[in-house]
Amino acid sequence: MSASAARLGPRSSAGASRTRPAVGAPLPRSFYARDTERVARDLLGAILIAETPDGVASGRIVETEAYLGEHDGACHAAVGRTARTEWLYGEPGTAYVYFIYGAHWCVNAVTRRTGLPSAVLLRALEPIDGIALMRWRRGDDVALRDLANGPGKLCAALGITGALNGARLDRPPLRIIPGESVRDDDVAVTARVGIARAVDWPLRFLVRGSPFVSRGVPGPPRRRRRTAKAAKR
Repeated sequence: MSASAARLGPRSSAGASRTRPAVGAPLPRSFYARDTERVARDLLGAILIAETPDGVASGRIVETEAYLGEHDGACHAAVGRTARTEWLYGEPGTAYVYFIYGAHWCVNAVTRRTGLPSAVLLRALEPIDGIALMRWRRGDDVALRDLANGPGKLCAALGITGALNGARLDRPPLRIIPGESVRDDDVAVTARVGIARAVDWPLRFLVRGSPFVSRGVPGPPRRRRRTAKAAKR
């Protein structure tokens, strides 16, 4: 947070929101109780809303990544069930929030069904409401397109921390509600970024041409091979 942003405070009119607050019924838990890749694609265009003591901020989801379970070397569940991954094994429609690099929080939507550890990482948002609050958190000199164009930036902008690990996504303080649907022609699919294993699986979904997606550069995606273990699920 910059010094000038700290002086302004989150309720300053500087950088006011561009639209009226997003309202609507949240996506039901049944939405998440499906194939993880399908959920990752269908979350594009939906709106994530975070309510904190500082205020409310929201954004349209423009980039996601699917993590498929214990057979996926890039998924946290690849090491089995631990204290860290407990919520990853939880009910669909639950937030799985974790800390990386000793610096950043990341938020995921748990998918499929209880006991099958899989989730969708929310990688980038197009800011909608609470933009002044986002800038207060991220710095008033941060460009609009850079406020939430990465999983760590997204959590910082919306005030999402480990305190929300295990929170339901259909009620405050975290909600995901339907937004404008994204046509298949406007969806790009690439390999995931920022990982060391299963790096070429085509599991990153983004709104084609959006200036708000992250700047990670993936390798070329390849057809994912299903293991015998995965085929049984």
